[in-house]
Formats: sequence, C-alpha cells, structure tokens
Amino acid sequence: MAKFETAKEAEAAARAFDLKQLPADFIDDPYPYYHALREHDPVHRMPDGSYIITRYDDCETLYKDAKTYSSDKKIEFHPKYGDSPLFEHHTTSLVFNDPPLHTHVRRAIAGALSPRAIAEMEVGLIELVDRLLDSLERKGQADLIEDFASAIPVEIIGNLLGVPHEERGPLRGWSLAILGALEPVLTAAQVKAGNDAVGEFLAYLKILTDERRRNPGDPDKDVLTRLINGEHDGRKLTETELLQNCIFILNAGHETTTNLIGNALYTLLQWPGEKARLMADPSLMRSAVEEVLRFESSNQLGNRRVVADTVLGGVPMEEGDLITIAIAAANRDPKYFPDPDRFDVGRTPNRHLAFASGIHVCAGMNVARLEGRIALERFLARFPDYQLTGAPVRSPRARFRGFVALPALVG
Repeated sequence: MAKFETAKEAEAAARAFDLKQLPADFIDDPYPYYHALREHDPVHRMPDGSYIITRYDDCETLYKDAKTYSSDKKIEFHPKYGDSPLFEHHTTSLVFNDPPLHTHVRRAIAGALSPRAIAEMEVGLIELVDRLLDSLERKGQADLIEDFASAIPVEIIGNLLGVPHEERGPLRGWSLAILGALEPVLTAAQVKAGNDAVGEFLAYLKILTDERRRNPGDPDKDVLTRLINGEHDGRKLTETELLQNCIFILNAGHETTTNLIGNALYTLLQWPGEKARLMADPSLMRSAVEEVLRFESSNQLGNRRVVADTVLGGVPMEEGDLITIAIAAANRDPKYFPDPDRFDVGRTPNRHLAFASGIHVCAGMNVARLEGRIALERFLARFPDYQLTGAPVRSPRARFRGFVALPALVG
C-alpha cells in the first residue's frame, strides 16, 4: 500500500480530498487517502459543501440514527438525473428510501430470505459452483470474473425472482449500467446507458410479473410472489414500487457479491501465507469471508442527507447537508481493527460495516455470505495452485470495488 512520506503530506491530501476530482492513484489504492482523512480530517467538508466521514464510530452513529440521517434521495438525485428512468428507479428502491416504504419492501424481501430458505439454497448453489468449476477445468485458462464470480449471484437472484434460465442473459449488463450511474461524476454515455438499462429491465419485468400473477410461486421462496401479494399497514406495493424493487434486488446482490468472490481470489494470491493457512484449516472459511468483506469492501461508499440540525463527530451539521459514508475507511479504523492493513483470515472480532448497520443493514447479507463461502471452498479445493496470467483489470469506480477481469490459469 502506498504511503505518504510525511504527516504533512497526508494532512494536505486529506484537506484537499474531493470525490468529484479523485487523485489518479485513488482507484488502484484508496486506503492511504482514507487513512489520511480519518487521522487528519475525519469529518471532511468537500468543495461542493458535502461531507465525507471516515471514522467507524461516526459511520455507525449515522447508520443507527435513521431519523436524523435520511436515505431518501429525491432531493439529492433530481439535479443529477432529472426526470428520468434512473431518477424514478433510484428514488423508489429499498436502499434509497425511509420508512414506511422501506419497512414494507424490506419485510417482503426478508420473509423470503429466512434462515430455512437460505439453508435450502446450499445444495443448488454447490451444484452451480461445481458446474462452473468443471467449465474452468476444461478451459484451463479463464477469466475468474466473467467465467466464475459474476455467474454465481446472477443465477441465485434469478432463482429468487423466478427468472427463466434462458432469459437471464441481459441481467448482468443491466445491473452494471444502472449501478454505474451512482458514481460521483458521470459522463453522458453513462447516464444514457443507465437510463436505457432501467427502461429495458422494466419492460422485461412487466412481462414477468404479469406471468407470476397468473401463476404464483411459493411465497416462502419466491421473492416476486411475496412482493406482488404482500401487504403492510393495509396496502400493497404500487406497480412502480414493485418493478423498481425487483431491479433493486438484482442490483443489490449482483455486483457486490461478484466483487466479494473476485476480491477474495485476488487477495489470497497477494497474501500467500494466509491462503496457505486457510487451505490448511478450512474451518476458517467463514471468518475469511468476513475478512474479505472488511479488507476490500465490495461497496465502499454510502450516502445520507441530514434532516435535522445535529452534530456529528464534533462538527455541526445543518438540515439538507449531504454526507458520504466511507465504509471502506471505517473498516480499516485501527480503533476497532488492530493492524487494519493486514489481511487475516482468522480475524476476530470482526464487526465490519460492509453490510451497513441499523434499519438499512443488508437484507441479503446471509445469502452473500453463503455464496462467498461455497464459491471459495469449492474453488480452493479444486484449484489450490491457481495463478494470474495477466494484469487484473480493476473496475474504474469509486463506489464499488472489484475487478472487471482476472485472467488466470487454474489447471
């Protein structure tokens, strides 16, 4: 990890930090900047007047006070998207809403992700992973993202929504385009791709939901059936709320889980001692997954809006102020994680914030954990000596940390 040579350099970098004008080396390694911010300016006001917070305590405080710090993005997103499909999507989905809509949708989703339902996924997940590993073995050389990591969550979420296998091809592209439009700075091409993806996805989902109304699935397993039929405080979701939250379910579980698996496979190669330790003691697999989530958080940034004057981290804030939560910085706060830049597959305790906290804690976190654990267990057992065969291609985004490509030799 690159380091600033002096405390003065680190402080200068912290004072100048701007998410809309990131340093050239930030995407490759953001952690020196997060360390500098946390140490020298932990509640940092950026040039546009918004704040970025980097201490664990401040991030957790914000997550747990949903009344002071709102997730509703209508005010924030309208200047960014205008009256567009992206605006309608991102201001209707679960993650960017407050109660009561948040409560209504979350209960419907969580009800289909009970511990029993998740446990029942394991057999099918193992079969899926083994099929992918068979394909990798036949190829010998492969892209660990396209040929493995990204294929797993698309199939799992496709199963949850009951998307026919032959219709799942566009799902990943739609998800990447929609999530790509959440970056702090956007090109016109990114906005167009995001809007096109929302429109195409909605058209497909309208057909899927009409079919599900005619032929309902098992509400204990089928999220779409639960969303169609579920009521909260005497009302069902509107058609817009229903369709937009189906998009959210794919987006929430797709790229982040792809990143979890890809980041794990890459990080283990960078820490061969920890890889050997994990392979010698597979009982560490669960803690290893948690450590990947902490060490290379799939989702690095979150956002809130202040809705009542308050003080956060000793800094007065006013109604309307916007805050970026640096999840990745909180997850390397030395107050909670000794030697935070060391990857430790047995780290305990490990109370990371990769899945957020409070009422917005990730509804699908245990599905992601299951996918990560099974993917790593089966992959390492099959290909213990895998190696990269070329330079990995990192995603160029600040909000989501992962790889576009990981070329590797697995045989």
